[in-house]
Amino acid sequence: MSQVLNYTRVSEFVIVGFPSLQPEYFVLVAWFFFFLYVTTTVGNLLLVVVFTLERSLHEPMYIIMVSLALSDIGFATVALPKLIARYWWNDGSLGFHTCFFQMHMIHYFGSLNSLILLTMALDRYLAICFPLRYPTMMTNQTMAGLTLFCWGIAHIFPGISTINFSLMPFCGPNKIIQAFCTIMSLKSLVCVDTSRQYSLAFAVAMFILYVPLAFIIFSYICIVISVLRMAKGQVRMKTFSTCATQGCIIAIYYIPRFFVYVTPFIPNLTMTPDKSIATTVFYSLFPPVINPFIYCLRTKEIKQIFRRWVQKRKGVMPTKHGQIVAVTMSN
Repeated sequence: MSQVLNYTRVSEFVIVGFPSLQPEYFVLVAWFFFFLYVTTTVGNLLLVVVFTLERSLHEPMYIIMVSLALSDIGFATVALPKLIARYWWNDGSLGFHTCFFQMHMIHYFGSLNSLILLTMALDRYLAICFPLRYPTMMTNQTMAGLTLFCWGIAHIFPGISTINFSLMPFCGPNKIIQAFCTIMSLKSLVCVDTSRQYSLAFAVAMFILYVPLAFIIFSYICIVISVLRMAKGQVRMKTFSTCATQGCIIAIYYIPRFFVYVTPFIPNLTMTPDKSIATTVFYSLFPPVINPFIYCLRTKEIKQIFRRWVQKRKGVMPTKHGQIVAVTMSN
């Protein structure tokens, strides 16, 4: 540390994004990320509104869905506006503390989503493997408490890494070769050896990501065994369809993250900056876009609510037997 006692501290960072992208494609890329942001925000906000208005959805499973929707909105709001500004107005600059705030929130929402997926797996595990005890074990109050606990504890692990890196001396280049501020993108800008801090951050990331993943895998194995023993026909296929859908989202969330994190530790495995950024953007932004469709729009109760709303707008009402009757308005 003695060789960097006299240095000029970096006052701001610059988000470079894709280093090989030609300027003529900047506007197109900006529109792409703007579309992702609007789709993510509107889709997830719609689910929050539906949950708020429909008391029939005030159940533990939907509390998890709303928590995931709010987390996805938060992540998109933290990550995308500056990236859009980078390509729309060539404004990629971020203040020193703003960059570290973004870094903390990026890793916070990543940790939070991991804990939410863990809670979702726990809920499905109890519902399918212990159906008689489930109503007393997982009440709305219990799920709300678990959700608040996840939102709170998710700050701890990213906070440790954020504090450690914010105390490091940044005295050299300030260009971040990434779509947003992350630990991996900032460690190369530190003036001293960061191997110890990065190893700690790596260990924390692996813990918060793959301890929940271990339980998720365990729970789904138990669910499959339970369904094969008890369920038959359509019930079995419906359960497997739900598990397969959630398994795809879990795989998209975890597998690319694993490759990005372990690449620096494998000597013969390298990724170009553009490929690394593309992978990060994919696993960070793709799940929030499709989560409303995968988790909620495929849910029977929510589809029925949307259908009822549309029928009311058109002036028709469903009867108890599923028939449609017109609604006449008297003057």
